Amino acid sequence: MTEEIKTLEGLEAVAEAGALPMAEEQPARDPIRDKLGRSYATGKRKDAVARVWIKPGSGKVVVNGKAMNAYFARPVLQMILRQPFTVAGVEDQFDVMATVKGGGLSGQAGAVKHGISKALQFYDPSLRPALKAAGFLTRDSRVVERKKYGKRKARRSFQFSKR
Repeated sequence: MTEEIKTLEGLEAVAEAGALPMAEEQPARDPIRDKLGRSYATGKRKDAVARVWIKPGSGKVVVNGKAMNAYFARPVLQMILRQPFTVAGVEDQFDVMATVKGGGLSGQAGAVKHGISKALQFYDPSLRPALKAAGFLTRDSRVVERKKYGKRKARRSFQFSKR
């Protein structure tokens, strides 16, 4: 029997016979939406936490009550917010309302991006493989290292003086 399994055809034949279980397909996920037709998700990056709601619309993005262009003035940060829609292929199909606290602008943009990605996946589970492959559903766990005593920063020592 082991000689049969060494080849791919032998493995498939044994699996068809029922001796080896092949990878089972995941059950279909159901969309998660509230009574207003929105999906909600929380995104995090560094010290920033974003609460994100998405609903079908014209592509308007509002962050903390301001338009995306006003809140995130740098084009790089605006591009970061658009990435999940581009990867999923649903540009200008969803309106986004987000509130974000903590951290700086770069961390906040990353948090909103993470929240948008999770909310898109909740709204339409068929978008999950594209978002997962791009790495947008994974929380970036890198945070600032704490300062240690006897050091000027987390790892940097005080300046040495010979005299």
